[in-house]
Amino acid sequence: MASYYGNEAGNRTASGQRFNQNAMTAAHRSLPFGTRLRVTHGSRSVVVTINDRGPFIRGRVLDLSKGAAHAIGLTGRGVGRVVAEVM
Repeated sequence: MASYYGNEAGNRTASGQRFNQNAMTAAHRSLPFGTRLRVTHGSRSVVVTINDRGPFIRGRVLDLSKGAAHAIGLTGRGVGRVVAEVM
């Protein structure tokens, strides 16, 4: 399961980058910063780069930026099943 976040604009991510809600980025608890993932939700996919840590809610494996979530149609429900593949 994945969710998204977008209200952190301008704050620093765990990797030290400034958070940009429109960038194709994501948070993961343990993958190295800079890891690229293809994230698929239904028939839509997006490539994201891990630059933050999270999510911190049981059962979720990724927190996508709002831009990445929008690209795969996840913003309507806020959370959904995804398939994530390391590239």
